[in-house]
Amino acid sequence: MKSVNFTAMKDGTRQEYEFLRDQEHQFVSMTPKRIMRELAAQADDTIGGYKITRLEHGLQSASRAEREGADIDWIVATLVHDIGDGLAPQNHDRMAAEIVRPFVREEVTWVVEHHGAFQMVYYAHHYGWDQYEREKYRDNPYYQSCVDFCERWDQSSFDPDYPSFELDHFEPMVSEVFSRKAYDPAVIQAGALKGLPALPA
Repeated sequence: MKSVNFTAMKDGTRQEYEFLRDQEHQFVSMTPKRIMRELAAQADDTIGGYKITRLEHGLQSASRAEREGADIDWIVATLVHDIGDGLAPQNHDRMAAEIVRPFVREEVTWVVEHHGAFQMVYYAHHYGWDQYEREKYRDNPYYQSCVDFCERWDQSSFDPDYPSFELDHFEPMVSEVFSRKAYDPAVIQAGALKGLPALPA
C-alpha cells in the first residue's frame, strides 16, 4: 500500500489506519532532524536591529547553559527556546514550550513557556509596559528558575563576540531529547524542582 484509498477519515479501514500508524512512527522518529533543520534555518534570520541572528542567540544561550553545568533538558530547551519566533512572534514562548513539553521535565517547559513575560523586566518600561509582569507568577515553584534562566542565559546572549558552540555540537543532545518516549512520567517529572546549576564560586 502506497497510500490510503479514503478521502474522508470516517471511511478509513483498520488496514489503512494500521498503515498510517506505521507511517506516523517513521515521521515521529525524524523529529530531531526537523528540529535541527528549523534551527539551521534561523542562521538566515537576523533579529531586526540586533547584532546577531536568531540561531546565534539560541547557540549562545545553550552554550552558556552547558558551560555552567546545566543538564541536557536545560541545554536543549535553551537552544530551542525561541524556535517559534519565525511563525509565532507574538506567542513564541508558548509555541516553543509545546515543542519541548513531551520530552523534558515540567520545570523546564514552564520556564520556556513563561520566559517572554520574565524577559520584560529588562525592557518593558521603555515602552510604558508593565516591567514586572513576572510578579503574577511569584507563587509558582518555578518562578526563580525562570528568573535565573532569563538573567544567566537569555538576556545576556546577544553578543557577536561570544564563542558559542556550533549547531552540530548540540545535535546528539537534540537527538537524545526528542527521541524520548513522549510524556514519559519518569521524564516530565511534574512538580520536580531542580533549578539551574549553581554558579561557580
